[in-house]
Amino acid sequence: MPITPTYPGIYIQELPSSSHTITAAPTSITVFVGYTHPFKTQPASFGVPVEIFSFSDYEAQFGGFFRSSVVDGNVARAVNDFFLNGGAHAYVVSANAKPGAAESALAYSQSNGGDQTVGDNRGAVAAATWDFGPGTVLFTALEPVDTPATATSPGTAMTITISNVQKTLIDNDTADIAIAYGNRSETFRKVLISATDPAVLNSRINGISALVKVAPSPPATNYPSTFPAGGGKKTLSESPPIGTVGVFKREDFNPAFDVDGPLDKLPVFNLMVIPGIVNNGVLSEALAFCERKQAFFIMDPPAIDNADGASLDYVGKFIDQNGTGDSKTNLAPLSQNGALYFPYLKTSDPLSGQPIASPPSGFVAGIYARTDTNRGVWKAPAGLETTILDTTGVVDTGRMTDPRQGDLNNRGVNCLRSFSTGTVVFGARTLVSANKAFEQWKYVPVRRMTLFIEQTLLENLKWVIFEPNDTPLWVAIRTTIDNFMLGLFNQGAFQGATPSQAFQVKCDSTTTTQSDIDNGIVNIVVAFAPLKPAEFVIIKIAQLAGQAQQ
Repeated sequence: MPITPTYPGIYIQELPSSSHTITAAPTSITVFVGYTHPFKTQPASFGVPVEIFSFSDYEAQFGGFFRSSVVDGNVARAVNDFFLNGGAHAYVVSANAKPGAAESALAYSQSNGGDQTVGDNRGAVAAATWDFGPGTVLFTALEPVDTPATATSPGTAMTITISNVQKTLIDNDTADIAIAYGNRSETFRKVLISATDPAVLNSRINGISALVKVAPSPPATNYPSTFPAGGGKKTLSESPPIGTVGVFKREDFNPAFDVDGPLDKLPVFNLMVIPGIVNNGVLSEALAFCERKQAFFIMDPPAIDNADGASLDYVGKFIDQNGTGDSKTNLAPLSQNGALYFPYLKTSDPLSGQPIASPPSGFVAGIYARTDTNRGVWKAPAGLETTILDTTGVVDTGRMTDPRQGDLNNRGVNCLRSFSTGTVVFGARTLVSANKAFEQWKYVPVRRMTLFIEQTLLENLKWVIFEPNDTPLWVAIRTTIDNFMLGLFNQGAFQGATPSQAFQVKCDSTTTTQSDIDNGIVNIVVAFAPLKPAEFVIIKIAQLAGQAQQ
């Protein structure tokens, strides 16, 4: 505060500091985009980023795991593997279309009873009905069900058995209801079926069963008054759904990357994963979005691609911009803000326990987060310490040899490899590493370190706006950024033995001219010497001539 001198002597006036504290930006907040549970995703979660801190949070908003031959369940598995491998903070954007009038009619029945079909424009599900006169009890599966088992396809069907029907009071029956799907089963004993109170059956099944829900269909005031003495058994199996259904639609993903859309309004995220999607249009939009948001994209290879250099589906063809892609014309767009990881990993289906192949991006995003926490964003998320959890190894078509990895490494394909110590990430190159024009962005940690500094300064220098553009401001800017960069230097984030060798911050009359000042511009130059991974370790061995000295 101002001093008013009145007596001869010494006065003390405390001056405000011109330096401001910089808070480091996060480095591993991950956005997942893709299809979530077709029937359990909360309506408010369609198309908007939903923040989660565990897989339990994901289950609450998006319904958890599901399995279908129509809609992929990669997002749920990727999110789970992200948290298992070290992830802690994520957002999920559901690419499911919002249900409309046609899609909300999830079931229909026929007058003759029997198996019925339920569908929407993102998947197939089945229902079974029993026609007992006054009304029809409709059992609707809560998730898509697999194709029934055949001689060539050992799929899994859902069965519902009603047995042990007993007469109790007038117009009331009890029955045992058993539902089985894959390795999951549910049994509801002595369920009271009331002709006058349909809510009785609902209260025993709906909200409790993880497999089905029940309702009168067509709508009736009463459930049937009498079940047949012999009960009954119905099998639910997948049928062609109503409307156009596909595993993937590019237009489902486009809204996620809209300018000024919900995800664009997210203040900061660092990583993006679209598990299992290799459509060039979607990947191009995602990479462009990440470039605009100072974020990094973790890309999956096509599931059909392999490590055989002679194959039409050699993964090297997917990233080769001078070629036409693999046999399905899959071709990766290139960007310094992305990296490709290969191959798919062996894991277990959380629903059936059977072996399945899962895209690597969710696992790798967790490894990024773990490495950032343990070592820092400047450390390459690769090496023998990056043991991948929840996998038994790479798929057979992705087994690697050193010479084969040498070819893929030069193309910018980061290989996952299984050693005696476990399966690890064994590559740290960006998508543009093969392009000499992008030599400075060859390595993942160098690019991510740059993005980290950019995001940090963007968020922490807002106080500069509208300050007087002159020497005091320039000094304050230099002091603030110097303190932040010195903190990183002390953590071992840069090359160089001294701070002056490791980084430089300039903001003065040489960077900001009078013309800049007249136009309201202040120019800040921040340079740093990045750490690059020791990718090739060369050991030179020589023999000493003559006898050893005693």
